[in-house]
Amino acid sequence: MKQVLTLTALLVLPSPAAAQETRTATFGDDVRPLLRRYCAECHHAGGPGPFDLTSYQSARQHAFQIAAATAGRLMPPWQARSDYGAFIGQPHPSDAEIAVIQRWVEAGAPEGPNASLSERWPAGGWRLGKPDLVVTLPESYTLPAEGTDVFRTFVLPIRVDTVRYVRGLEFLPGNARVVHHANIRIDRTSGSRDLDAADPGPGYEGLLARSALFPDGHFLGWTPGQVAPLLPKDLAWRLEPGSDLVVQLHMQPSGKKEAVSPSIGFFFGTDPPARHPAMLRLGRQDIDIAAGESAYTVTDSYTVPVDVEVQAVQPHAHYRAHEVRGMATLPDGSTKSLISIESWDFRWQHLYRYETPFTLPKGTVVSMRYTYDNSAENPRNPVSPPARAVWGQRSAEEMGDLWIQVLARNDDDLLTLNRDFRPKAVREDLVGYEGLIAREPRPGGLHDDAAVLYLELGDIRMAASHFEATAKLNPDLASAHFNLGTMHVLLGSTDSAVREFERAIAINPQYDKAYHSLGLAKRQLGDWDGAVESLRRAVSINPEWLAPCVDLAWMLATSRSADQKAREEAVALAERAVKLTKQSDPAVLDTLGVAYAAAGKFDEAIRITRAALAAGPGEALAADIRARLALYLTRTPYQR
Repeated sequence: MKQVLTLTALLVLPSPAAAQETRTATFGDDVRPLLRRYCAECHHAGGPGPFDLTSYQSARQHAFQIAAATAGRLMPPWQARSDYGAFIGQPHPSDAEIAVIQRWVEAGAPEGPNASLSERWPAGGWRLGKPDLVVTLPESYTLPAEGTDVFRTFVLPIRVDTVRYVRGLEFLPGNARVVHHANIRIDRTSGSRDLDAADPGPGYEGLLARSALFPDGHFLGWTPGQVAPLLPKDLAWRLEPGSDLVVQLHMQPSGKKEAVSPSIGFFFGTDPPARHPAMLRLGRQDIDIAAGESAYTVTDSYTVPVDVEVQAVQPHAHYRAHEVRGMATLPDGSTKSLISIESWDFRWQHLYRYETPFTLPKGTVVSMRYTYDNSAENPRNPVSPPARAVWGQRSAEEMGDLWIQVLARNDDDLLTLNRDFRPKAVREDLVGYEGLIAREPRPGGLHDDAAVLYLELGDIRMAASHFEATAKLNPDLASAHFNLGTMHVLLGSTDSAVREFERAIAINPQYDKAYHSLGLAKRQLGDWDGAVESLRRAVSINPEWLAPCVDLAWMLATSRSADQKAREEAVALAERAVKLTKQSDPAVLDTLGVAYAAAGKFDEAIRITRAALAAGPGEALAADIRARLALYLTRTPYQR
C-alpha cells in the first residue's frame, strides 16, 4: 500500500484561485513538466543537485522536499528581481504551478500517465555542443575530507598559437558534489603562473593575481545550473596566444576525500568583435562590521558620462549579506531597480543577464545598497559566536560588489567611459590593499600590487614606499630592487637608482631589464662608457628585445667620440630593430637613418629617413626627422 504524503499542516496554498482546482495532479501530466523546466538543470544524474528529479521514483521519494522548497520560494534558488524585466535562464514558478506540486503531494504523489521523461537529461558532457578547445587540469586536486570551505586557484595554459575570438566558455566542475562555484579570469602575464609554481600542489591558495582579469569587459564564471549562451558574433572577445586560464574554485568538503578535476570548453568564432563591453564595479573595500551588528549597510554610486546599454549584472558578497540591491536613478529623477535580492544566499551567486538589454542615458546614477547581518540570529553567519568582519576575499571575511556590464554607443564613448571610471576603481582597490597590508604585512605581491595602482594614479612617492617595503621584506628578490630603482629614476634620484639596479644584477646576473635601466641611468649621469657596457649586456642577454637595441644604437650613432667600429655596430643594431618592427615604426626607422649617416652611408640614410616620414610619425617627431633629413642632404651626420 502506498504511503499517503500530506502537507496540510505544513504549507499554505499560494493562490486562492489555484485552490479551486479539484482535478488530481499526477507526476506524468502535471509535475514532470514543471520539474524539467525548473529543477532538472541541476537535479539530474551526475548534476550538481544532491538528488535526481528526472524520474518518478526519485521525485516521489523527495516529494515533501520539493513541495516545501518551492512553496517557501527556496527553490529554484534564483531570487533576483528587476524593474527591467526577466533575466535569461531564471524562470520562476507561478503560484498556480507551486499549488500543482502541493496538490500532487497531498494526493499521495500519484504517478499517472506519461511519467517517464521523453528524453534523458545529459549526464554530464557539453551542453553547448563539442568545444573547439578543452582545457583541463593535468593533475586532479584532492579536496580534504573535513574542514571549512576551500578556495583554490588553478592556472591552466591555453594552447592556441594565434589570436582566437571566443564566443563562449562551458565549465564542467569535475566533481559536482563538492564544487560550489568558480571564478574564471584570463592572465596574459606570468603573474598567476608564478603563484601556482610557488605552491607544491595543484593550484595555489590565496588571492587572485591583479593580472588575472575579465577579458574585454566580459563576465566569466560558473555556478550550478549555469550554462551561459554563446555570445553574438560581434561581441566575441579576443584571446591572445600565451594566455593562461585562471580558475578559482570554491569547494565544500563532503566528509571524505574527493578528487576534483574541472574542464573548460572554449567555443571560437571567426570574426573579431565589432563592439567591446565595459565593466563597471560598484562597491566598498573598507567594510568593517562589528560583532552582533544586524543592519550594517554598504552603499556606492557612479554617474555614467555617456549613454550605455546595460547587458548584465553580477552581485557579489559573502555569508553575512542579507539584502542586495542595485538601482538606477535616471536624469529625470525616477528610480528603477537593476536587481533586487531580498534574501541573499552566498551559495547561489550568479550572473544575471537581462533578456532584453536596455539603455541608461548619460547622467544616470547607478548605485548599490547592501545590508549585512553579523548577528547570532543570522543562520548563515560563518562564525559563532559572531566576530568582527572586515573586507577580504576569504569567505569568512566580507565583500560587497555590484558588477554592471554595459555597451557604449561607439568607440569614443567607450574610451570616455573607461577613462572616467578607471580612477574610481583604482582608488577603491587601494583601500582594500592598504587594509590587507595593515592587518597582515605579508612579503610578496601585496605591496607591489599597491605600488602599481599608485603609479596608475600618478602618486610616485606612495608607489616608491610600497616598492621599498617589498625590497625590505625580500632583500634577495631581484625584481624588488629593480622596481625600487625604477621609482628612484622617476623621483630624480638617479644615483640611488643605479645602486638598486646594481643590487638586482648582483642577485640575477641575467636580468636584462636591470642592465637596460642601469645603462639609461648611467647615461643620464654622464657615464658614457658605463652606459654602453650595460646596454651591450642587455642586448647580449636578449638580442630580440627592441628597447636596448634602439637605445644602444642611438647612443653609438650620435656620440662624437664613437669610432667607426662603434658606428657600424649602431647600424647593425638599428637594422635588427627595424626588422623586429617590420619596418613600420617611424622612430626606429629614424634611428636607422641616424646610424647610416654616422657611418657615412648618406644615401641609405636619406632613403630610410624618408620612409620614417612616410610611416606617419607624430607632429613633434616628424619635425625632428625633417631636420635630420636636411643634414643628410648636405652629407652631415646628426650628432649630439
